Amino acid sequence: MPRDGQMKKSLRTGVVFGLTSAVITTLGLMVGLNAGTHSRAVVISGILTIAIADAFSDALGIHVSEEAENVHTTGQIWASTLATFLAKFCFALTFAVPVLLLPLAAAIGVSLVWGMSILAFLSYGMAKAQGEAPWKIIGEHLLIALVVIGIAHLVGDGVRTLGG
Repeated sequence: MPRDGQMKKSLRTGVVFGLTSAVITTLGLMVGLNAGTHSRAVVISGILTIAIADAFSDALGIHVSEEAENVHTTGQIWASTLATFLAKFCFALTFAVPVLLLPLAAAIGVSLVWGMSILAFLSYGMAKAQGEAPWKIIGEHLLIALVVIGIAHLVGDGVRTLGG
């Protein structure tokens, strides 16, 4: 594959990973924190933490992973790293908008619809690019996201129950 093709692949890897991670991690944290606290301030703090700390963590993870493959140029590695960070950081912050503008319960619902829509859109694009049946890939990815979000909700409920 020509260098510019590899660079596009590196950017696509970072963006797709960053967006997918932003959806699953942010929604899981939001739902868990909401179940445990029902506090707008706590949920916003969680979103900001994901946007900053987890975006850096994911970017470093992609960076190290790409280096470990020992097939990418320095530019390709940094393209994946920066694309991951920016996608995760910027997209995670979009979840703050409904939390700031709507009652918390409604904001969680809107965020779930927003996040699942983005995940379905990304999954559809991947399925088409791979020549796979879109419903299978979309279903698989949404199911995994919903399992994570469901477990986070149960953990939040459990923590609230333990905390009294």
